[in-house]
Amino acid sequence: MSVTRVPEVSADVELLYRPFTFGRATLRNRIAMAPMTRNHSPGGVPGEDVVRYYARRARGGAGLVITEGTPIDHPGANGYRNVPAFYGKALAGWKRVVDAVHGEGALIVPQLWHVGSVRRAGMEPFPDVRGMGPDAIVEGGETVVSAMTQQDIHDVVASYARAARAAEETGFDGIEIHGAHGYLPDQFLWEHSNHRTDGYGGSLENRTRFSVEMVRAIRRQVSADFPVIFRFSQWKMSDYKAQIAADADELGRILRPLAAAGVDVFHASTRRFWEPAFEGSTESLAACARRLTGKPVIAVGSIGLAQQHETRKLRTRDNVGSEVADLGPMLAAMAREDFDLVAVGRGMLADAEWAHKVRGGDTASLNALTEDVMQALI
Repeated sequence: MSVTRVPEVSADVELLYRPFTFGRATLRNRIAMAPMTRNHSPGGVPGEDVVRYYARRARGGAGLVITEGTPIDHPGANGYRNVPAFYGKALAGWKRVVDAVHGEGALIVPQLWHVGSVRRAGMEPFPDVRGMGPDAIVEGGETVVSAMTQQDIHDVVASYARAARAAEETGFDGIEIHGAHGYLPDQFLWEHSNHRTDGYGGSLENRTRFSVEMVRAIRRQVSADFPVIFRFSQWKMSDYKAQIAADADELGRILRPLAAAGVDVFHASTRRFWEPAFEGSTESLAACARRLTGKPVIAVGSIGLAQQHETRKLRTRDNVGSEVADLGPMLAAMAREDFDLVAVGRGMLADAEWAHKVRGGDTASLNALTEDVMQALI
């Protein structure tokens, strides 16, 4: 393990640095590194630069590292260039990442990913395979995304389960299912991307069925004390106003069956963690999920950051920049038990020492995320 000076915990942030039981292990604090796609793994294999990237954030004090999205072994899972896979020879690369993160005292989970209808034919690593999702998609008179058959659903569920088993065998401390942002599980959940008339469409319960079956299959393949995190969101990559649930009642009808199927932790992905989840309520999405399920929840969305760009504008590399903001509101919400952990994304990109600096009360020296920092990230 590297020799790193760990500052004494400032009284103001003590709550953030309490240990947290995570399956068979214990997180040293309540801070997770949020999953962020990097496109730095040519051929789908994470190399030594990926090892260094994650190890730096673990050395900087993160308690839990959640990896970037990593496609499972289903041929239609990937939709982007140079993202790290989670099967075959890529697993040896991930093993090096796991060992490095553990060596720095943090725990780590992979984010298991299937992009569903985002995929188009020609994309790596299987260019002849087109996308598939709940619905078929036709563009210019050509079917570019196929509606999944029952056999397709069975095959994808089995692929998720194999990936979870591989994660435990590789030494990871749990897994996260990417069920947010318009990717495959979310495509089933959202009524605007799921017009099926079979048992996987229509009612909320039917639209949740795909994810429930997946979680059950995963639970059969991993140990009872191997944590399963489910990341969900209302918003999609191209629609910040989207909703999978119109109110707390509908959200409960989605999350409770997932909890019953075996989800241990929910990761409520929002753009701003403090905003009310539903009109007429003051409750955040994370707080609502915690109340509805009784499960631990990870909050994410501008933790410690002040947005500087137009709030309704879709985020691109040109408008990710944010200044450092007061942590008081986040700490107050945690004190109210609105959530149990926080995931830090852009803040930890800008400053790998984020967790240690906050621990010692040295927020004044935290780096802001600028375009120069983005270009230099490793």
